Amino acid sequence: MSDALSDVIQTDTAQATEAATETASEVGQFLLDKPLKILIVLVVCFVARYLLLRLIGRVATGIATGASRLGGRGTKRYGLLESSPLLSERREQRAGTIASVLKSATTLVLGIAAVMSVLDIVGVSIAPFLASAGIAGVAIGFGAQALVKDFLSGFFMLAEDQYGVGDVVDLGDATGTVEAVGLRVTRLRDVQGTVWYVRNGEIIRVGNQSQGWARAVLDVSVAYDADVAHVQEVLQRVGDALAEEEDWKPLVLERPDVWGVEQMAADAIVLRLVVKTAPLQQWAVQRELRRRIKAAFDAAGIEFPFPQRTVWLRNDGGRPQQPRRPGTADPAAAAGSHPPPRSEADVSAETTADVDPESVHRGS
Repeated sequence: MSDALSDVIQTDTAQATEAATETASEVGQFLLDKPLKILIVLVVCFVARYLLLRLIGRVATGIATGASRLGGRGTKRYGLLESSPLLSERREQRAGTIASVLKSATTLVLGIAAVMSVLDIVGVSIAPFLASAGIAGVAIGFGAQALVKDFLSGFFMLAEDQYGVGDVVDLGDATGTVEAVGLRVTRLRDVQGTVWYVRNGEIIRVGNQSQGWARAVLDVSVAYDADVAHVQEVLQRVGDALAEEEDWKPLVLERPDVWGVEQMAADAIVLRLVVKTAPLQQWAVQRELRRRIKAAFDAAGIEFPFPQRTVWLRNDGGRPQQPRRPGTADPAAAAGSHPPPRSEADVSAETTADVDPESVHRGS
């Protein structure tokens, strides 16, 4: 009897020991296997996120502090452009927006990948989640096509540096100075003070009047009986005098050039004068040139045509050129000298300075 009881006790003890061993083995395997795998996944995702964010930060810093790509290698750099606070603001905003978007996207992708990997390790089927996410993505894609289009257009616009804060742009329906650039909406103010909000997805073309350099183009009309060669000489002297003055020299990047006869209209001969200027300074240069050309033409006796018909009765072969006014040695100097007035660049700089930096949407 005692032997039987001893056998039963030994059998139960062996079974209990075996069960305890199996349980301990399973617990040890669980503690050493799955948590270790989960820890490895989290560490890998964290290290990858850290490296990617650091790389994105370096790229953004290079964009914000690097030289403008407008001039390119081997081309002339203009000090006024390189030192412009508007250009620095545009670089910083562009770099900040791109960095914010890329960092958010990196964190989101790595976070989703880590969660899915952990669920798969612990034995939770992720197939329903993937199916639900696919259906939700399709539904959101159909319902928010315009929003996705706006964000994608805004991102590529910033990446390509099409325009930025302080630029004067033509977006088709609206033209003015850019006050804020976001991934979804661009805000600009026109010359009349109207603020326009343009969705980036609706922008088909962009005309930027302030990147790199600008050109002042003046079409000057003179009467048919004027001496074209003499008119071209006067225009060239007026342009050269403007370019050589200390007040205007920083705004004029190259020597003015008279291209010649641009058009032979019904009432006048049109000559074209062009001047390469600093960004946003073309309008100030045009206004000053018009003022000086008017004074120079008056001093040289060159007539501006009027929309009228005049019948001349002559007995000789032609009408003599009007004499120059006495006391004027050089017609180009008749207008005198004036410093540059307030231009669109000054107004744009003040407008940008008045904008609250917190109101500039960098990632919205």
